[in-house]
Order: sequence, then structure tokens, then C-alpha cells
Amino acid sequence: MSHIEIKSSDEIRLMRAAGLVVAKGLEAMCGAAAVGVTTRELDAIGREILAANGATSSFLGYGAEYGTPFPGVACISVNDELVHGIPGERVLADGDVVSIDFGAIVKGWHADAARTIIVGTPDPADVALIEATRQAFWAGARTTHEGSRVGDVSKAIEGYVKSLPVRYGTLREYTGHGIGTEMHMSPDVPNWYRPRPTPRLRPGMAIAIEPMLTTGTHQTLELDDDWTVVSRDGSRGSHWENTVAVTPGGAWVLTEPDGGASLLGANFAPLAD
Repeated sequence: MSHIEIKSSDEIRLMRAAGLVVAKGLEAMCGAAAVGVTTRELDAIGREILAANGATSSFLGYGAEYGTPFPGVACISVNDELVHGIPGERVLADGDVVSIDFGAIVKGWHADAARTIIVGTPDPADVALIEATRQAFWAGARTTHEGSRVGDVSKAIEGYVKSLPVRYGTLREYTGHGIGTEMHMSPDVPNWYRPRPTPRLRPGMAIAIEPMLTTGTHQTLELDDDWTVVSRDGSRGSHWENTVAVTPGGAWVLTEPDGGASLLGANFAPLAD
């Protein structure tokens, strides 16, 4: 546990402030996604939300030390682009499945979340895919409490996905993660279960839980831009993520406006709001 960051209650509240900025940004960008809009225009909305709320971006410039810095404040991935899509001149079309991943920093503390939506006319298969991803997140979040382990979160996500009548691919190369003074920290939070020792959750920990599903297999490719991850078989994908804090009484979803009250049940335990 020594390498996992444990936050004070005041630090978790600062992460909540960042989480509410993320929630505002995602609501605004998802609401603006329409036929004829470019992904760059959506990213510009995210920049406006950050500036208006005194926050900075978790994403902009990320990865510079490894080569190509990320050029946007949001990852915007369309159809077979699963994660890390670079916003640009792509024009959204009717029926597109769009995943928007957004992060904010307030006073040095990060929050990170993602949503997937459909532009224009929805295909029932895409609706089912997105709902499966959303519910997989909540299955993991309801397992996030003092005394449980990271592996329990992974097992809950995998168990939910496997219980569905439709078979989906679960991305394996990309996982959830710890979060706090950095966007990506220990521990990793896989979306599939492996029977091995994993860290026990305790109050003050914060993790980003983020199921990523496809209508095909879990296999992926990274494009030459060094960022965009696509499905190897061309299948569409969905991404649903929230930053979740472990509190003495349960969990607090820092990037949901209601903190998770409506879907966590007895596991909902905010510190303050």
C-alpha cells in the first residue's frame, strides 16, 4: 500500500471540485455533439468549461516525456476508435458512436471521466452496447468500499458483462487506474478478473473505474498518430468512466453530479457536497 496515494478528506473534496468540472464539461460536449459538428469544436467547448471554472486540463500535453504530447483537452473517439482519439476536423455523421473522455485539475488534484453517446439516429445494437458499458461501471462502483479489493471491482465488472445475452469484447491493454495528484497512478484497475493478490481498498483511495467494451473482440491497434486506439476487427466501442473515492462508509462518485446517490444504493457515502 505504500505506493498508493491516500488522500485526506479535504483533498478528496478538492477532487470532488475537479470532478464537478469534469461533469459540466462532459454534459456540455455531449449536448453539443450533433451531425455536422467537428470533434475539434467539441474539444473547444471543453476548453471553455475548464477556463470558466478555474481548472486546467489533465490531458493537454500529456505524454510529452514519451514522444507525442496529446493536443486536446478531451479524447474524442468515433465508432471503431475506442479510446484516445485526437480531436480534429472529423465531422460527426448520423449514427456515429462518440466516446468523450475528459479530465480536469483543481488546485493540483485530478478527476477523470468518460461518456459514450450516439449522434442522430440510434442503432439499437449501439444503444445496448453503451448501456452495457454504463451498467458495468456501476457494477464495479457498487463493489468499491473499505475492505474490498481491486480484484473485486474487476470481478464485478467482468461478471456483469458475462451475464449479458450479447457477447462483448472487453479491452485488456487499457484499464482503470488510481488518480489524485496525477491522472494515472497505482493501482491499475482491470476490467477483467484474474485470480491474483490485489490491493485492499481503504478510505482515502481514489480510483478511475472505466469499462471499455466492443461489439467484437478485445484486440486493438494504435494508429500512426501515436494515440488513437482502434478495434482490430473494425467493431464499434463504448467507454464509460468515473472517478470514485473510497470513504469510511462506502463510495463517492466524484464525477457524477449527484455523487452516485441514485445508483450506489447503500454504498453511497459522500464526505460533503
